[in-house]
Amino acid sequence: MRALLNNEWTPFAAALTASIVTGILTFAHASPVLTFVVSGIALGILATVVGQASEHLGNHMGPGAAGVLQSSIGNLPELFVSFFALQAGLVTVVQSALIGSIFANSLLVLGLAFLFGGIKHGTQRFSSEAPRAIVIMMVLAVSALAMPTLAHILHTPAEAHEETLSIASALVLLVIFFASIPFSLQGGPMVEAIHPADRKQKPWSLLRVVLVLVAAGISAAVTSDWFVEALQPTMETLHISQAFAGLVIVAIAGNAVENLSGIRWALKNKSDFAISVIMNSSLQIALALTPILVLLSFFFTPVALTLVLPPLLVVGLALTAILSALIVYDGESNWLEGLALVGLYLMIVIPFWWG
Repeated sequence: MRALLNNEWTPFAAALTASIVTGILTFAHASPVLTFVVSGIALGILATVVGQASEHLGNHMGPGAAGVLQSSIGNLPELFVSFFALQAGLVTVVQSALIGSIFANSLLVLGLAFLFGGIKHGTQRFSSEAPRAIVIMMVLAVSALAMPTLAHILHTPAEAHEETLSIASALVLLVIFFASIPFSLQGGPMVEAIHPADRKQKPWSLLRVVLVLVAAGISAAVTSDWFVEALQPTMETLHISQAFAGLVIVAIAGNAVENLSGIRWALKNKSDFAISVIMNSSLQIALALTPILVLLSFFFTPVALTLVLPPLLVVGLALTAILSALIVYDGESNWLEGLALVGLYLMIVIPFWWG
């Protein structure tokens, strides 16, 4: 059994099986709740497969390029889920899922990494240069996400132009993201190489990496469509609000599962790897995934995705940026700081159970 679990093909086989079962349930018009659960599991495993293949991609390029590609490719499942949800008109779900992914990574996953790592190893130390650069960019990203909302709730003259303001903010974020890529390719602190340094498995060939990424990408696209198709009847059956479904369920299914590897690095007392994996994922969502979806929605979906968010989400983003910055700035973490991050996550998401 241990050999089976350690086999590098096991996650791919499990993802393929879960995707096939999802297709069968969808075409058989089975229970939407069952289809939704199985498709969510499939997306989580597919995210793991994409992350595994991206790690092996690091053997064929420099560490900076590997880090950029791994963080970008790792968000494919959430990109597909969000795009199909926009096509279904579920704007609230998409807005909540994007912000929920930032919450899940920066608070829940990072908090669990610090919590379990601190319980096992006590105070853990890491290089603070990269986290400081990331949190500075996160504060900038949160500011760009918050401004359209503030313009709306404060009834400024820009209130009547929320779509134009959202596009402008999205373009600014993308410019910053693309400007950071050359720095990352040079091995700067913005994106570190996050493939395991002690992998015992034989590196994959480039052809194998490409084939796995293509297969996983196609499976993620198809499964995301089925996931969204089952989402709305599931929310109605379980009486779950769109906001809570996006903030917690879709966010975790589409993105945070792959970043559980960050908890594994913390348990191995490799905090630098853990923080790089987790915090870079949040940064990619804020700087790249969100603005890309905003721009795509104006051309390829029936409803436009704007950055005018519920004020409670904006407050949650600000608190997330502040607390995560305070915790990582000194280059040390412990289990109590991890518990504080998890506690803030719970306090943010619970109010959205009622919508």
